[in-house]
Amino acid sequence: MKHIRIAIDGPSGAGKSTLARSIAAKLGYVYVDTGAIYRTISCYMLEQGIDPTDEKAVVAALPQAKVEIRYGEDGLQHMLLNGADVTERIRRPEVSGCASVVSAYPDVRAHLLEMQRQMASADNVVMDGRDIGTVVLPDAEIKVFLTASAQERARRRTLELEQRGTPQSYETTLREIEERDWNDTHRATAPLRQAADAVMLDTTQLDFQASEEALLRIIQERSGT
Repeated sequence: MKHIRIAIDGPSGAGKSTLARSIAAKLGYVYVDTGAIYRTISCYMLEQGIDPTDEKAVVAALPQAKVEIRYGEDGLQHMLLNGADVTERIRRPEVSGCASVVSAYPDVRAHLLEMQRQMASADNVVMDGRDIGTVVLPDAEIKVFLTASAQERARRRTLELEQRGTPQSYETTLREIEERDWNDTHRATAPLRQAADAVMLDTTQLDFQASEEALLRIIQERSGT
């Protein structure tokens, strides 16, 4: 029996993870947050004092960073780094900045590519990231490019950080998002772009419920259900 793979790509702060996780739960699919995998690698580099801009040092350290994904009783994806749960730690702003740099390295992407593909081959999955529909799962049955204006993404991210107890100004958040957009779309390896056969969903004017309903409609239309 062939598995259904739903690839959701889009820029930082577009709500990919939240929507993909919710959709996966509703469909009974496995949710895979690939951004969390890169964040976990970045977390390791920061904790080891490795300069993320030193590509050779980052690549050399990859074998020492054992990344695992586990699903807890809460049904959520938990990231383990060398046996320790770093699910909360990887959401810190400094890890986000590091991930933007580290994820651009070809050797880092190649190192994690097969891991992602193996996960998608085992179950029906909803996988989100930057290059799922273009590189990781180019033959995915359903592809969606989820986006929103930089200003709206910064507003949402600022609120999220405040709720997590790590507040940051809107201006700083917007600047970081614009820098991340530039890095993601201009990197040489697997740049962020909409796959030719992906459906674009702009959630700038939509709240979570409306975004979720729109995403479900796209999936139903594309799957013929």
